[in-house]
Amino acid sequence: MRKTVPFPRTHYKVGRSSAGLGIFATDTIKSGMYLEYVGDLISTDQANKKKGARYLFEINSTWTIDGSPRTNTARYFNHSCDPNCESTQKGTQVFIVATREIKKGEELTYDYGEEYVNELIKPHGCRCSTCVIKQKKKTS
Repeated sequence: MRKTVPFPRTHYKVGRSSAGLGIFATDTIKSGMYLEYVGDLISTDQANKKKGARYLFEINSTWTIDGSPRTNTARYFNHSCDPNCESTQKGTQVFIVATREIKKGEELTYDYGEEYVNELIKPHGCRCSTCVIKQKKKTS
């Protein structure tokens, strides 16, 4: 992982987004700043048995992070088809890293990946701000 620094706690907050709760910049977030996705490390078999579970971040075919505790602020990053962050791994740690400067008021998002999107988002329609704007333009 390139040299990075964590998001200062004063630079973000949780708030309402087009997809439910999201995480928003309260100050400029520079490219390369990150927030760690934290929680208990559980087997992927255990994760697959959690019916309706949310906030599970699969690391590989063996391990998954159960990010459901509210102390895991990174759980509030929503999916976007035009994200401003990306996930990266270092061993069993996961970091959500800003890929560009993010201005005050912007929602912080990353792409959840093709499998997740196809299985869990597409059947109900994507609610990321990019898709919501596209949908509004189609209906007006």
